[in-house]
Amino acid sequence: MTESAPLTITEFTSQVKELIEANFDTVTVVGEISNFIRASSGHLYFTLKDDKSQLRGIMWKGNAARMKFDIHDGLEVIVTGRLEVYAARGSYQLISSRMIPQGMGGLELAFRQLQEKLAKEGLFNPEYKQPIPRFPRRIALVTSPTGAAVRDMLQVMTRRWPGLNVVLLPVAVQGAGAAEQIAAAINYAPRIPDVDLIITGRGGGSLEDLWPFNEEMVAREIFACPIPVISAVGHEIDVSISDLVADRRALTPSEAGELSTPSAEDLKTGLVALQNQMATALRNRAHQARLQLESLESRPVFARPMQIIDGLRQQLDEWDADLKQTLSRAFEQKRKDIEQLASRLDALSPLNVLKRGYSVTRTAEGRVVKKTDDVQAGDQIITRLIDGEVASQVSSSNKSK
Repeated sequence: MTESAPLTITEFTSQVKELIEANFDTVTVVGEISNFIRASSGHLYFTLKDDKSQLRGIMWKGNAARMKFDIHDGLEVIVTGRLEVYAARGSYQLISSRMIPQGMGGLELAFRQLQEKLAKEGLFNPEYKQPIPRFPRRIALVTSPTGAAVRDMLQVMTRRWPGLNVVLLPVAVQGAGAAEQIAAAINYAPRIPDVDLIITGRGGGSLEDLWPFNEEMVAREIFACPIPVISAVGHEIDVSISDLVADRRALTPSEAGELSTPSAEDLKTGLVALQNQMATALRNRAHQARLQLESLESRPVFARPMQIIDGLRQQLDEWDADLKQTLSRAFEQKRKDIEQLASRLDALSPLNVLKRGYSVTRTAEGRVVKKTDDVQAGDQIITRLIDGEVASQVSSSNKSK
């Protein structure tokens, strides 16, 4: 027995590669993601493992771009792909073409992940919701021009508010590129003159059909929109990310038409009711005013106005008499007070002393002579008597002993 020539590592690896790849063209495995790396090129590198074994996996950029949910370590997934031997390292790896979360669909997981992300950022918070204008000047519809949704909305809106100004921004509402078109239309709508309300949405469909309204770019354009946005996606049971971030959610496109426009018939009925209320209120006011006038008319001041004037005249005369009497008494009392003061002053007057035979002598300078020392011989003196003055000259002065 002769031994065969030894194989080079490259030759052996090539045989293994042909054997494995020929027998495992397509495989589907389940495992937990670990060592996940998203390369700058867009390719995904990861390891799939269970409690005993592990398998390296790769997903190229093209397939990775179609993934709706975020991959992270610890996520359990079902992966479909082809087995390949990487000759440079002598290892085998799974080239993944499809990946879905274990226990739920990929779109469902993507929805939950985006919902949690935007909720943490506050995009669903009530304080950011803008009020819907009661009488919109112009409404922009961001939807498919051929779908049933646009017909339903227009039918409801024109019935409720005839002559409404509506502008349609046609977009694709499903399939590749739909989310980009919807986001761009929402961004453009506020620049259209007089547009003060946007409605975006579509009719019912599968989760895949409705997915453009679950894209992050659409949600962020709705949140950043300076005018209110109503989201009307699918049927009542369908809830999209757009519904959560919009200023108002409509359960259906038809309800969006009702929420966005007032009812002309209801307004007319309301105006008639208001007219009746105003007429009743005016009649009541007029009746109350008439009663007040009748009450005022019956008062004495209006029935016998001169009686009050006469009474005031009489009171004025009484006040005049009282005032005169008071003044007279005051004047009399003051006169008596003055007489008493005059009598007291008269009693103190030096002229009364002169009447009793006394006199007052002054020097020529006007000083009163009280003592002999006040004058000298030859001085001129003036003596005041009761009826006049006497001028004389001092010949001598002698003090009494």
